Amino acid sequence: MNMKKTTLILLLVLGAFALSACTGSSTAVNTWPGLSADAERAYLSSGSYVYAVDLETGKEVWHYPEKADTKNIFFATPVLTEDGQLLIGSEGTNHAFVSINPETGKANWPEPFTDAKGKWVAAPLVLNDTIYAPNTDGFIYVLDMKGQPAGEPIEIGGALWATPSTDGSVIYVASLDHHFHIINPANGSTREPIDLGGAAPSSPVVTENGVYIGSFASKIELISPNGDHEVIAEAADWIWGTPALDGETLYYADLTGNVFSFDLASGTQNWSIKPDGPIIASPLVVGDQIYIATESGTFYALDKDSKIVWEKDLGGEKGNIYTTPITSGDLILVAPYKADFSLAAYDVEGKQAWTFTPEK
Repeated sequence: MNMKKTTLILLLVLGAFALSACTGSSTAVNTWPGLSADAERAYLSSGSYVYAVDLETGKEVWHYPEKADTKNIFFATPVLTEDGQLLIGSEGTNHAFVSINPETGKANWPEPFTDAKGKWVAAPLVLNDTIYAPNTDGFIYVLDMKGQPAGEPIEIGGALWATPSTDGSVIYVASLDHHFHIINPANGSTREPIDLGGAAPSSPVVTENGVYIGSFASKIELISPNGDHEVIAEAADWIWGTPALDGETLYYADLTGNVFSFDLASGTQNWSIKPDGPIIASPLVVGDQIYIATESGTFYALDKDSKIVWEKDLGGEKGNIYTTPITSGDLILVAPYKADFSLAAYDVEGKQAWTFTPEK
């Protein structure tokens, strides 16, 4: 893919974010959805609502809020906490960060947190009963589990689209301003920022040696907790999604549509394959298969030798896939954008269990 084509794709994505703030319709969805799940339900953030979907039947359990509000637009990934909360921020004009009861779909907090100056694109990180919520205003807001400030906001700079990661001791966060940050959660201090050479819209993957992060510099870097870093692999184009780690193998994809398998032990590439379109969603590894979702709307299952095991056209003539697939139990869940349905469930053999479409 040439730079012109890549730029057009990025402008399409950014335009979708901008349009989402302007819609007053409860059914118009101009952003790709966020997706998470527990053992019983999938949680889909899509436009004016967050939906809970029963994993056995594919039926809606509840949606939040009860009625659409033009000030609320949801597409960040909902985050489940150990104490039974579902956390998500709104991209809408009220800048609301809310906690939902995953059983009932009702708000847990009396009032949402609204101190941020920008939009909530990234999902929060919960560490030691503290919420670290990154915002597009360049700050990470530090909250207790009741939604109250638990410390001064941590200034990072640049728009924050990536969910922070942690090894339990430090917090890692990437910014669209090309820099990567390591935060000490004990006091909120940060190490000297690391210049990645390109924007990083997704989270790093954590290992015992540090983290692996991709960026629009078309490189994968290994960054240690003390800030040491090195480029360990490259791609043909921008890397949007989070790399997937499987033992000593790292899988990642780029906006040209290449999928790479990289052997960390030898530092060499195992293989690359190019399906049918640009890839923004992160790879998902489950058992012996790697799941890849493309901008063209195709959902692939690959084996670990790069062979296509099965593929599904979820987009049809108008749909795309930008959301990273997830797993729950025996199901693989994938959420297409502007397709005929909003969520689909498959087993490892590619058999569709159900699809979900919100009622209008």
